[in-house]
Amino acid sequence: MTPLSTWWLWRRLKSRSWALKRIARALKLFFPMTRDVVRGDFRPVPWKAFGYMAAGLAYLAMPFDLIPDFLVLIGLVDDVFIVGWLLNQVDKHLEEYRVWKTASETLDSTES
Repeated sequence: MTPLSTWWLWRRLKSRSWALKRIARALKLFFPMTRDVVRGDFRPVPWKAFGYMAAGLAYLAMPFDLIPDFLVLIGLVDDVFIVGWLLNQVDKHLEEYRVWKTASETLDSTES
């Protein structure tokens, strides 16, 4: 089996589905969390989450990479892995916000 076959890639992604779910969850929560922090509704501010998100955006915007993008497949894959890892770290630091958000939504639904 060649390492770049579609079947191999599909199996690899499927075995890493937990990471993809955490990345999606981080992106889904980060922007509402930012809004709540700016409004002053949520404290303490999760500075590490903001730092990891800024690092991910900076890495994507920088003109240099660990592996240059002109090496088409390999150059893009390193970007995906590094930014994915950073988003996974963001998700870890959003746990306190996740608990707060769930509690506030529960409180709002009981008051209605």
